[in-house]
Parts: sequence; C-alpha cells; structure tokens
Amino acid sequence: MDAVIVCLWICAGTCAAAWIASLITDEHSWVDRIWSIIPVVYVGVFAAAAGFADLRLNVVAALVLLWGARLTFNFARRGGYAPGGEDYRWPILRARLARWQFQLFNLLFITVYQNIILLLIALPAYTMLTHRGGFGPVDAVLALVFLGLLAGETVADQQQWNFHRDKHAALAEGRVPPSRFMRSGLFRYSRHPNYFFEQAQWWVVFGFGAVAAGSVLQPTILGPVLLTALFVGSTIFTESITLSKYPEYADYRATTSPIVPWPPRSGAPAPADQA
Repeated sequence: MDAVIVCLWICAGTCAAAWIASLITDEHSWVDRIWSIIPVVYVGVFAAAAGFADLRLNVVAALVLLWGARLTFNFARRGGYAPGGEDYRWPILRARLARWQFQLFNLLFITVYQNIILLLIALPAYTMLTHRGGFGPVDAVLALVFLGLLAGETVADQQQWNFHRDKHAALAEGRVPPSRFMRSGLFRYSRHPNYFFEQAQWWVVFGFGAVAAGSVLQPTILGPVLLTALFVGSTIFTESITLSKYPEYADYRATTSPIVPWPPRSGAPAPADQA
C-alpha cells in the first residue's frame, strides 16, 4: 500500500479514537496526548517505504524521533497522560460556549484540524521519499540547526518546569514567589520561547524536503504554515487568560517579544528582578 494512503488511514484512525475518547471521558486533550507520537509514526512510515535505505530520510526520522521522545517526556512529567490531565484552556472555553458549540469545536478543531496538521508537518518526508538522493552539506547544516532548536526547546521547558516547581513550593510554605509567571532565562527574550523552537523544528523538516526536491516551492509548506497559525491563535488565547489572572503581565508583554527570541525592549525588568 502506498505510504501516503497508510498515513491517511492512521490519521483517520487517530481522529476517530481521539474524538470517541473525548466523548467517553469528557476530556478534550487526547490530541495533545498523541501530538508527540503520531508525527514520529508518519515519518517512520515514509522511511520504511524507502526500506530505510535513504540516508536523508533516516536522519530526519531519527531527528523527529528525538523530538518526539523529548516532548513526550516533558508532557508526561507535567501529568498530561494522567486522568484529568486536560488542557486548562478547554474548561475555560467550555464555560463560554453552549455545549453543542463546544462539541462542534471539539470535533472540527481540536480533533480533525489538529490531526490534519500533524500529518501535514510530516509530509516533507514524502517529498524525500519521492526525491531520493545523497545527504549533502545543506542537509548536514539543517540537521545541526534542528538539534540546536531541540536543545533550545529542552532548555526552555526545563526552565519553565523549575519555575513552576519553585513557585508551588513557595506557595506550599506560605511564601510569596518573586514572580507569578515565568519571565527569566530564555523567557526574558521571548514570552514563549518553547513555541518558537517547536515551530522552527518543523520548518527545518520542511527544509529537508525542499532540499530533496531542489526547490522551496513545495506544497508541503502548508504544514509549517498552519502549525505557525495554530501557535499564533494559541498564544492569543493563552495570554488573554494569563492577563486576566495577572495584571502585571501587561508590562511583561509590552517589553518582551511574543515568540521569536529578541532582546527585551526598554523598560524590561533587570535579570536580578526575575523569578
């Protein structure tokens, strides 16, 4: 069976499973639970279709596997796979919508749209499958960039994990934490550095496909474009919630880049004042 057809069947199956699970459990983060796993499967399908004989595809499959393993670990330690590990934004959105409106949102956006994105971001591997060739210097540079971005996301997630651990410890001891939200380390240069690194890794995967095809004019650019749009929307919604909880977040937002790491603008608090 053609590798794309196999991936389409996997996509349809995961959509059905995630949607049914959300109806049974009344939790709506099942796509989150497979987010770091399904793209690894898709890329693996394309690498297997080449008989694991194409070096570029094998390297990309290995890089995506590293991406998936790291993201799965981070999601698991935050309790994402535990019962009740639903994204905190969905209960807020449910309260704002009629039940039928949220269920429609659950089916079309949370389940179908996000699963389609997970398939689309993996499709540059299909381009590599249909344009097999050597592993050149540009591929090597892209691999190093991917690893650098993977390291950056690891650091950002660890800094965020340390912050929340220390914040919860302070609150448990009756102490007031220095800050109510993360704004030190990489978060001094971006309000969401982990978002930046996550998106950028999939732009690099697209780059591998473009190198294989010999042109950046590839329809697979739709995957990273839609992923970026998803993160933009997610950032707007998430920050509206944060601002409603922490009014001082407005000052942080006024001085700090939203996604792309960049030196803070004038008026940003000094590192010594950070949490």
